[in-house]
Amino acid sequence: MSLMARLDKGKRPVDEGEKRPTETLAERPERSERQERLISHLSKPVDVSRQLKHRVQEILMKEVEAELLDRSDEPEIQEKLQEKIAEVVQFILENEHPTMTRAERQKIISEITDEVLGFGPINSLLMDPTVSEVMVNGPHLVYVERNGKLEKTSVKFRDNEHVLHVIEKIVSPIGRRIDESSPMVDARLPDGSRVNAIIPPLALKGPTITIRKFSRDPFTVDDLINFGTLTPEMAKFIEACVKIRLNIVVSGGTGSGKTTTLNVLSSFIPPDERIITIEDAAELQLRQEHVVSLETRPPNVEGKGAVLMRDLVRNALRMRPDRIIVGEVRGGEALDMLQAMNTGHDGSITTGHANSPRDMIARLETMVLMAGMELPSRAIREQIASAIDLIIQQNRLRDGSRKIVNITEVQGMEGDTVVLQDIFVFEQRGVDENGRIIGRLRPTGIRPKFYDQFQRSGIQLPPDLFAVY
Repeated sequence: MSLMARLDKGKRPVDEGEKRPTETLAERPERSERQERLISHLSKPVDVSRQLKHRVQEILMKEVEAELLDRSDEPEIQEKLQEKIAEVVQFILENEHPTMTRAERQKIISEITDEVLGFGPINSLLMDPTVSEVMVNGPHLVYVERNGKLEKTSVKFRDNEHVLHVIEKIVSPIGRRIDESSPMVDARLPDGSRVNAIIPPLALKGPTITIRKFSRDPFTVDDLINFGTLTPEMAKFIEACVKIRLNIVVSGGTGSGKTTTLNVLSSFIPPDERIITIEDAAELQLRQEHVVSLETRPPNVEGKGAVLMRDLVRNALRMRPDRIIVGEVRGGEALDMLQAMNTGHDGSITTGHANSPRDMIARLETMVLMAGMELPSRAIREQIASAIDLIIQQNRLRDGSRKIVNITEVQGMEGDTVVLQDIFVFEQRGVDENGRIIGRLRPTGIRPKFYDQFQRSGIQLPPDLFAVY
């Protein structure tokens, strides 16, 4: 039978006596599922939500003073605006969608509130205390990190424009911009969480947002002990190192918890000292009162007016600092930082990206060369060896946990090599039934060269602190 004949046969009406082909059991549920999907798409309240958002925003702009909208991050103002949004949305829905259920109405009110006062679809993720990182890989792919593990979420943006709108909402209040001429930006949320955004043409699959969340209440040393990041004995040792004004570098990979550890280290600084913090995007949460926070500035539309980390480090030296804390060294500012450490600004603390203490030394050498100074390698290493006293290495392990794996002393130079000595080393002892790594930060049995400084400062450490067990 030809193709045309088969088609004609398919079109002819079925005789009364002719039996219709029976549906199989496998076909029936497939059809019903398809129908349910179609129905759900047609009746989704989120479509109503999209239409309402612009209307609610227009009404709010007319009925609410612009000053209040600008101050929407203040708790009291936010509460008033939430009530106003709920009132407006409720009124519209009652008049235009009276059949909508109470649950559907609450969902729409919540979505619109997040859009107007928060950061759109990801607002609920930012409010979730179990989420440590939010990653938007385009409008339809949103991931989070929980307990060190990545999870895909059901959260979605409407389109690329929707993601861009949220990015603009993040960067505008702090004077940053993002457009085709400047398609990358580092920013921060009002709570101090760190934000990186990158847009097309650099991001091929749409605008991308990465948000590193920080706890509203900064983690304390007790929290790190409870997390297993370090032991109580190590905590006492690190506290003593900060108090005797050692220059410390916290080293680690991306997402290893360097900034959290830096915050904890800074909490040991006495309250009567003047602290200057220098960051690309301010995220440190120091509890002391006498703190001056400095932040870099990107260039303007004309490509002028940029203030680099190097500029701020040099300026900090003129501000009578007792301590200088650099959020992260990643370029030529390393030279200025080392010079500051070598010229009487003891007790400075910074972080850097590296996989081991030895790698951190090599990274610092490379960063000094990025300053454009034609210095011989030996001179750079001598600067590093005399400036830095201690390297704290922190890693994110396979199970997602973050642990301090090395506390290493910089002992000086031996020939052309910077001599390092591990004081404490993380020893892995196995894996439990849940896949969690079992181990402990143990002493190597070597007492650091600066041990006498503890005694001169009146700091008493346990006598068996460095004993091997």
